[in-house]
Amino acid sequence: MGIRVAVAGASGYAGGELLRLLAGHPEFDLVAATAHSSAGQPVAAVHPQLAGLDLVLGATDPTTLVDADLVFLALPHGRSAALAAALPDPVKVVDLGADHRLRDADGWAAYYGGTHAGAWTYGLPELPGQRAAIAAATRVASTGCYAVATTLALAPLIAAGAVLPTDVVVVAASGTSGAGRAAKAHLLGSEVMGDLSPYKVGAHQHVPEIKQATGATSLSFTPVLAPMPRGILATVTAVPTGDADPREVLAAAYADAPFVHVLPEGAWPHTAATAGSNSCHLQATVDVDSGRVIVVSAIDNLGKGAAGQAVQNANLMSDLPETTGLSTFGVAP
Repeated sequence: MGIRVAVAGASGYAGGELLRLLAGHPEFDLVAATAHSSAGQPVAAVHPQLAGLDLVLGATDPTTLVDADLVFLALPHGRSAALAAALPDPVKVVDLGADHRLRDADGWAAYYGGTHAGAWTYGLPELPGQRAAIAAATRVASTGCYAVATTLALAPLIAAGAVLPTDVVVVAASGTSGAGRAAKAHLLGSEVMGDLSPYKVGAHQHVPEIKQATGATSLSFTPVLAPMPRGILATVTAVPTGDADPREVLAAAYADAPFVHVLPEGAWPHTAATAGSNSCHLQATVDVDSGRVIVVSAIDNLGKGAAGQAVQNANLMSDLPETTGLSTFGVAP
């Protein structure tokens, strides 16, 4: 027997991607998966891409999960804390939701509302010191999708003093799976196809997480819904402090990061190249007119932005190589 794992919230897009990754993981044994309205159905009835995975979705209840060594929580924001609190201490937990990401209770209240459940170890291994922190933790809060795309582009530049932490501007386009699987009129194919639309302009919930993870002190963030099922392309701009080459700063920061690829000069990230992978592609330049540093970042929002990131964290928590069961390569076309 390997390490026994379970997924709560397995009927959603992130939950389904988790099941796919775990089914092919050489060290994790998937022993339970839970859902709400889909409880009692075979996994393949909810996720046809997982035909052959012989597992029935159970009710999202602590008793369904306690036999696991590690539990993934892929629940809506605000739903993880109560379930995690009901699990015994020996059970390790990776939360894909926002409940335990923020250290600042006021930030939680302003952007999410309700009671702040407290911060767990932040699950972005590429940040300085985080691999060791995650490996030593029993409770890890995995990143938000926009947050990881932006943080990987920005954090090393601020840490190196290459850009100012003020006046950071981010415009990021995301596929529709980032909005979840619940039926919503504005996500219908006829509404999305052939259209780009901004949303939560000036008030997106990932802003405090990005500031916490990067050290930015002021951030203008505009998310855009794009007519594609998965992927994030983030364009991050900041004011330089000197003549440091931003691409060289990023390359040095991620020299030993297996999932972060600073592309060759002249090559720019695009979302299709990261689809199905746990990778982030980065490129940087300096704008010839404004002088601002520009970094473009691409990820699969269900990969490095959600399920892949969660498995990477679980690997570290389980004393496994962080790359176990994960691909650095995308699928094409």
